[in-house]
Amino acid sequence: MKIHLPLALVAGFLATPSLAVDASDAMGGFLDDNIVGWASDAMILDAIRAQNTETAGLTQTEIDAMDARWRAEVGTGATPTIDGVMKNPVSDMLRGHVDAMAGKVTEIFVMDARGLNVASSTVTSDYWQGDEEKFSATAGVGPDARHFSEIEKDESTGSYQGQASFAITDPDTGAVIGAMTVGINAESLF
Repeated sequence: MKIHLPLALVAGFLATPSLAVDASDAMGGFLDDNIVGWASDAMILDAIRAQNTETAGLTQTEIDAMDARWRAEVGTGATPTIDGVMKNPVSDMLRGHVDAMAGKVTEIFVMDARGLNVASSTVTSDYWQGDEEKFSATAGVGPDARHFSEIEKDESTGSYQGQASFAITDPDTGAVIGAMTVGINAESLF
């Protein structure tokens, strides 16, 4: 049974440290009901496989340099590194999913086997997610791995959201090939 609470009440619970809300069960149910099927789309799988081929031989120094270029481009007019991720058909598809979710989903991004962005509905603050739990606790663990962040206020949107991440497997081999992270509006969970 889904419980509907007013956003002000949810915000009150979240703002009170002693009343922290563990929404991982709710986020897991939301993933199962609305999101997980997207990860089996051939377009997403093909994009991850292609990027895995390109990034497999990168050194950590090269990954760090790419991440630094991305970070330097965020918020500027010249964004060649970011454009490679944001201006592709999979990113267009992810933006369509966000729009179709009518405010329940705030962002979606897909990572390759190294934790590098493949596609994203919005510009992320960095290119390499490999050093963050959204990647290390999912793709770094195994096929059924999931990670749920705490619900926090997103300063850019003013809404409370949590991130739900999960490993993406190749249906042909069963091997983990990447991960997906979805920002979920907390109001849609309660």
